[in-house]
Amino acid sequence: NEKETDVEVVGTDPDLDIALLRVKTKRKLQAVTLGDSDHIEVGEWVAAVGNPWGHGHSVTHGIISAKERALEGGFGKYLQTDAPINPGNSGGPLVNIEGEVVGINNAIDLRGPGIGFAIPISQVKMVLAQLKTKGKVERGYIGINVDGLQPDLAKNLKIDENLVAPIVTHVVPGQSAEKAGLQVYDV
Repeated sequence: NEKETDVEVVGTDPDLDIALLRVKTKRKLQAVTLGDSDHIEVGEWVAAVGNPWGHGHSVTHGIISAKERALEGGFGKYLQTDAPINPGNSGGPLVNIEGEVVGINNAIDLRGPGIGFAIPISQVKMVLAQLKTKGKVERGYIGINVDGLQPDLAKNLKIDENLVAPIVTHVVPGQSAEKAGLQVYDV
């Protein structure tokens, strides 16, 4: 039974592409359970709930086909699913087999059908308190870029080639990292 409902925007996070809304209704609503996207595995069954192309509510199903996908212009690392996510599904939940929300449907790859992306619910949980209290998310920034240390670079730096560690690839002039003495190639 679809009915329009007034909402109030409590907070937004443009970097993560989410908003926290307060629903204004006298109807009794059922809360969803937020799951744990950190422990979801590739191959697990999921369902995408949405309103594709404005046709009304629908559910599609598939699996988690990859984790930690970076998208151009995206802030976080996304869950990739083959559960069809069509235009109009963005903002809808991606749920696991227990009905827990493990992601928020967010994007599709237009180059081919069957490749959709969802914001992992663990990333959403990390910002919920700030959205509730401040209406926005404030993130720390020290002014460096990092990457994973590769064995060939470790060898050139004369350190253990098996070391798993971040390495500084860029230091932004005038920011906290430079003031603290961090330099490119610091491991």
